[in-house]
This record gives sequence, C-alpha cells and structure tokens, in this order.
Amino acid sequence: MNSINRRSVLLAGLGAAGAGVLSACTDSASTTPALVSPSDSAVAAAEKKRAGTGRQHKITLTAAPATIDLGGGVRAKTWTFDGRAPGKEVRLTAGDTLAAELANQLPGKTTTSIHWHGIALRNDMDGVPPATQTAVCAGSTFTYRFIADAPGTYFFHPHVGVQLDRGLYAPLIVEDPREPLAYDDEWVIVLDDWVDGVTGTPDEVFAELKQGMGGMDMGGDSGSGTESHDMHNMGNMSDDASPSASASSGGMSSRFMLMGAESDLLGGDAGDVKYPYHLVNGRVAADPDVYTGKPGRKVRLRIINAGSDTAYRVALGGHRMTITHTDGFPIQHRQTDALLVGMGERYDVLVTLGDGVFPLVALAEGKNANGLALVRTGSGSAPSATVRPKELSGTVMTASRLRAADDVRLKSARIDVTHQVKLTGGMMHYNWAINGKPFGMADSDASPILIEEGQRVRLDFVNDTTMWHPMHLHGHTYQLGDSGPRKDTAIVLPKKKLSVFFDADNPGQWMLHCHNAYHGEAGMMTNVGYQA
Repeated sequence: MNSINRRSVLLAGLGAAGAGVLSACTDSASTTPALVSPSDSAVAAAEKKRAGTGRQHKITLTAAPATIDLGGGVRAKTWTFDGRAPGKEVRLTAGDTLAAELANQLPGKTTTSIHWHGIALRNDMDGVPPATQTAVCAGSTFTYRFIADAPGTYFFHPHVGVQLDRGLYAPLIVEDPREPLAYDDEWVIVLDDWVDGVTGTPDEVFAELKQGMGGMDMGGDSGSGTESHDMHNMGNMSDDASPSASASSGGMSSRFMLMGAESDLLGGDAGDVKYPYHLVNGRVAADPDVYTGKPGRKVRLRIINAGSDTAYRVALGGHRMTITHTDGFPIQHRQTDALLVGMGERYDVLVTLGDGVFPLVALAEGKNANGLALVRTGSGSAPSATVRPKELSGTVMTASRLRAADDVRLKSARIDVTHQVKLTGGMMHYNWAINGKPFGMADSDASPILIEEGQRVRLDFVNDTTMWHPMHLHGHTYQLGDSGPRKDTAIVLPKKKLSVFFDADNPGQWMLHCHNAYHGEAGMMTNVGYQA
C-alpha cells in the first residue's frame, strides 16, 4: 500500500468517531479513538455561534489541466482552478457565507479537495479527505458552505498529496466591515516556487526526495529520528547546478534536490527543492507583474506565500513597510525594511508610494534566486530581473519580534493541557515526522493530540531536526508566547522550541502539519482531535 493510501486509511479511521467512517474513493477502515466527528452535532452548534450577515457568496471552481503563460516565453502544463494560476481572487465580507462548488475535472482517477487555509471554519468543510469529507473523485463535484466570520488575508489550495505544488491555489480575502486601517488601494501579492510542467511534476519531485540521501554513502547514523541534515550541503552544489548531475559516483541523480541552500535567518538549511522559477502573481522575474499607482498614495499589500519549499525575504525597493497583520490578525504596527514569509504565512503591510519605478523583490531565502514584481508611479526604466534593493539587507522582520494587537491578544487563563510536538526526521531517509511517527506510515500508531472543548491548550513545538519547519494548525489561530502575534502558521527554527497557545473552541478533527508540502506528505503531520 503506498503512503497516500495508508494515510487515507488512517484519516478515514480518525474521522469515524461517533458517526461512522467517511468513505474515500477507495475502501478503507480502521479502529479509532473516541473523537468528535465532522458530522457531530457539536460541529453544527459551533457554526451557529458564528456571526453571519445572511449574505451568500456563490462561486464555482473547476480543477482541470491547463497550459499557462508564466511570462517571458515560459509556458507550463499544470493543474489550475479555471485555467489560471494563481486562481481568481475570492473576496467577501466577514460574516458572509461562502458557497463554493468544486468541480473535479482532473485526469484519470485523480481525487482532490479544497482546504481554506487559515479560516476557522466548521470542521466538515475543512477539505481534508477522507478525515473531514469524502475525497472529490474525478468527474464529481462538492460544495463547500461555511460562514467566514474573521476578516483577514487567506488563501485556498488542495489537501491531497503534493497538489499544492501545482497551480491549484488562489487568494481569499475577507474584508472587515469596520476596517480600522486608512489606505487608498490594495495589492494582493501571491508568491510561489514553480517546477510543475517545466522541469518535472511535484510527484516526480517527491519520488526523488523520498529516495533520501542514503545512496550517497556519506556515512553517519541514519537510524535515529534526528538525522543530520548537513549532508544536504554536500559538495556545496549551487542552485543552478546541472539537474542531471549525479549526486555521487554511485548515488542517485539530483534532478530536483537542492544542495547548499543556507540561511542565517532560517538557522541553516533553507530548503530541499531546486526550483527553476520563483513567481510573483504567476509571473517570472524576467516578465513581472506591474502595479500602477500614484505617488503619495498609501497601499495595503496583502502578501501570501503559496510556495511549497521556499521562504521569501520580501522588500519594496526605496520604501519602508509598516506591518499591520500576520495570518489575518492585527498586530501592534512595526516598521521594517523587509520581512520573512514562510510557506503558508501571510502578512499585510502599508506603504506610501514614492515617484518612479520600484522593484518588489521576493528573495528565495538561501537559494540565490528571486521573484519580482514592479510598482510604477512615474517615469523610469525597469530594474533587472535579479535586482537586489538595499532594503533586503536592512531590518528583516520575523513573527517572533511582533506583538498581537490588544483586541486580539488571548486573555490570561490557566493552561488546561500541554502537548509536546517534537519535530523529527532528516534528509538521509526523508523521514520527516512528529514525535518520531511519520503520519500515514504502516508502522505509525498516528496517535492524535487529544483536547477537549473549552480548554486553553499549549503546544510546545520542539524542533529536533537541522531544518526549519512552518507549522500550520487547521481550524484555529494560536498565539506565539504570552503576547506574540496570533497566527495559524509559524516558523520553528532548527534545534529550537516554540510555545503557542489557543482556545479549543472549534470542535472536530484538525490537521497539524509542516507546510513544506514535501515534509508534510512524508509524514510531518498529525491530528488534533476533540474528545467526544
């Protein structure tokens, strides 16, 4: 049984508590702990507590193969929503009900889903088959219907295999009807690392990564859950090394595996995958997206990292940015030259535009490559595709240095339960896991993290690896430390500990996983389950 089918068995079993197994497109069954199921009355009761406007926003999203233009003569065969990547922005007002019909027109027997990343929605609409819904089979449809009651910057993408690293993603903006910020315009910025249909497919990338580095005969102990990731830097291979070069005389080829990617901001190794392009709003740096505005106008940038293996250092040349939100929630405003955005994270910033042509650079952290967009408010020539504005080397803000705004900071409360979430694994066998158990593997007990409704929960992320991990919790936002920002995705640096807190107020079963698409699929994932 392959890893995806094993995972289907586990997820279907976890989803069975109290209401019977949710079927997948293949038969599966498993014994389960007593957890609140997505169809439980507690899930519907939580939805009724959400403040709704009574308005409904109806859309149809068709997932299908497409050949898209990335600019600069680059065309890619991929899968998209409605023939474009990123997909068309979805925008509604807090309290509106989103009714989104997903039509699966992907090839063969490919299943898919939509996960509404960052939205604290009802559990049966979270889009994690088969735990929260039946997988949407090819030729079928499924309608997601939920109240989006928290304003913010979000996005959506599949939660099946490594489909995130295709073109199946789009921004989701929930507007605040009582918006406290004053600004003249908005610009939504979606960042992505791109391989699909250019040098290979995400499934081919994952297949190579899963070979690990054991075939390189580099020595060292590969038996523990804390394997060294230092071999990732073997030979100090650059980003543009020949993709067909052999990693060693008797080892595997390195068509997709990136070596030598280092970042002080990320505490060492920066990533696993060699990407030919880094995109801003679906465009390559040689043919960038352009925002046209006027000098002196204040613009809100909503920055979304939809990438699968790349953190981006983002700066707007000639400008300072004021950070106002992260992952949809307001913070105490901070000025910065640049900010670091991990996969799955979102940041809102305000900038007052100067006069001229300015580069918005998304530097692929540690990978010696970048995405680029332009801001044009006056005359001037466009900078080169590899421009590096001085702001990239100025103050670089990270989430750990931010504080939650007063009105969203968690109220002081006794901690009811603490769970250690140990991040384990390494490149030797590409065996990323939580608490030493790769989720979905045959020898894993996949024990869920058990919580109860009404509890104040503490999660201690302990990173035992030499790689950073952006840890994403579905259905909730947590607070970093006693007064840090409210987030649903946070970077946990290698050999470091990060404590987060949240209130268990959204019953169901929720995935907790690394938002590196390949780490999560390899097993760095678990289930946070409400006890029935």
